[in-house]
Amino acid sequence: MNPTELPRLGSAAGRWIVLATVLGSSVASLDATVVNIALPRIGAALDTDVAGLQWTLNGYTLTLASFILLGGSFGDRFGRRKVFVAGAVGFAVASLLCGAAVNIEMLVAARVLQGVAGAMLTPGSLALISASIDNRDQGAAIGLWSGFGGVAGALGPFLGGWLIEVAGWRSIFFLNVPLVAVVVLVSLRHVPESRDPRAAARLDLAGALVVAAALGALTLGLIDGPPILVGAGGVLLAVFVLIEMRSDHPLVPPALFASRVFTVANLVTLAVYAALGGVFFLLVLELQVVAGYSPLLAGLATLPVTVLMLALSAPSGRWAQRHGPRLPMTCGPLLAAGGLLLLQRVGPGASYPLDVLPGVLVFGLGLSVLVAPLTGAVLGAVPAREAGIASGVNNAVARTAQLLAVAALPGLAGITGALDDPAAFDSGFGVAMWICAGLLLTGAVLAGVLLRPPRRAPEPDRVDCMPQCGVGGPAIAPARAAP
Repeated sequence: MNPTELPRLGSAAGRWIVLATVLGSSVASLDATVVNIALPRIGAALDTDVAGLQWTLNGYTLTLASFILLGGSFGDRFGRRKVFVAGAVGFAVASLLCGAAVNIEMLVAARVLQGVAGAMLTPGSLALISASIDNRDQGAAIGLWSGFGGVAGALGPFLGGWLIEVAGWRSIFFLNVPLVAVVVLVSLRHVPESRDPRAAARLDLAGALVVAAALGALTLGLIDGPPILVGAGGVLLAVFVLIEMRSDHPLVPPALFASRVFTVANLVTLAVYAALGGVFFLLVLELQVVAGYSPLLAGLATLPVTVLMLALSAPSGRWAQRHGPRLPMTCGPLLAAGGLLLLQRVGPGASYPLDVLPGVLVFGLGLSVLVAPLTGAVLGAVPAREAGIASGVNNAVARTAQLLAVAALPGLAGITGALDDPAAFDSGFGVAMWICAGLLLTGAVLAGVLLRPPRRAPEPDRVDCMPQCGVGGPAIAPARAAP
């Protein structure tokens, strides 16, 4: 299809395309947010301990982080709409299995399948906009995608917490089914098929399988397996690097890391998103297990973070585009770390305005300063034609950081066993927040010391977009569709 034949955003076809992609990406992102809030109810219903809750989150994140780049490659080669729809259907089926789980083992297995489907669904949403909307309207379309994604992120904790209280934790999974049905029907009827004619003839299946095995071994070893698995995971990661360096069709092109800015930005991502993974896993548990908040109130407690990011991410990104990302990428993590130190006040009977809100506000302000410049640094470090793969690699790094943090942090902080000892959990939560603050400080030091990019004008054909306001991972920016 010639680019001049692509629909404009204001046309009926353009609006249908945006609806399908926004709803598809929102289903995947909302699921992660709401599952965090539901963890105490899941633990009580399925009689599981902290390790079971870790696997409930990490079963999904493990396969999503391992296969998200492969999912994007599948779409480029076999058809973006086809892979997007297949991922949506798989996500709905896995959601049904999650909601029907009779024990923690079944739930974790279903979450693993959900992650595989998410790896097909998530990269396709923005890629479809890039390939299906007229070039003149792509910036506006991506802005709508980002804005509506932020609204969904803001409403998710409230709606999810309310749904858990009214209909139980299983309802958060069953709700995905009708939403996915709309995504599939709209996509099949209104979204054109597209492929990348420059896609590699072969897929890096070996790299994807090795990195999945490496992350699986690390996760199992860090949560409840023998320590030798951690060493085995490290060896497999080294094997993955060798595969990528020798492959003529790598999932992670080593040439990207020739850019110092790209390398430093991903190191900062690794440290910062590890902290975010730990905070959002443990904070909702602390609020419910220790402070006695309901799921609804625990979900609403972090709402200021999303509101601040909605309001401030775009101005922060514009400032960094004019002045460079070094200062916001240094100050943002420092502010967020200060917020975590304030969250040390959360405990039994914690007052929201006095003990919770100050830390949440400072933490959210730090993220608002940081996230858009970080995404901009990743995209600005590579040519526009490589923006899609660069952003995809950065997203995979963020997911991996969260995966390993959720696996390692409870053990390091002494949070183990069942959730029936609020005093022990509260003590471990304080230790965990210090560790997460240290990770954020590490990110700030890396940015401040190593990030010294040369000033240059933005490339005229780059697609600029505000990252989604959910913090599950950075937005995946698509490369422009080839004429």
